[in-house]
Amino acid sequence: MLIALYILTFFLVLNCLFLGLLILMQLPKKDAGMSGAAFGGGAVDALIGSGSGNVLTKITKYSAGAFFALIITLSLLHSNYAQRNVTAVSEQIEAQKKNSPQAVPATSLQLPNLSASTSAAPAAPTSQPVAPAQPH
Repeated sequence: MLIALYILTFFLVLNCLFLGLLILMQLPKKDAGMSGAAFGGGAVDALIGSGSGNVLTKITKYSAGAFFALIITLSLLHSNYAQRNVTAVSEQIEAQKKNSPQAVPATSLQLPNLSASTSAAPAAPTSQPVAPAQPH
């Protein structure tokens, strides 16, 4: 599932770049607004368009639809993946708790007194002889 998330995210980034380029390449509508209405353009054409859009506007519509479909798909996949990971991790933690021996409470542990050993003089070397190393 993680590979699918990465692949769809890659396509989403490509779609975003393509959509941005398409929007920048389009020409502004010259007959929009009051000037379009003054020269015979109807209000319906100004709001909806004449319906004969060029190739760039049609590709932009399809690319925007693909953008929204990718966003919704990725959000659903990511939420399912995140929930699955939390469940798997919690199951592993519970399994470790069941399989591990009971922990000793910290109050029953006795720690050595380190302050006395740091102030004392270093220990004298032992009197036992050390055997020389054997050559191989």
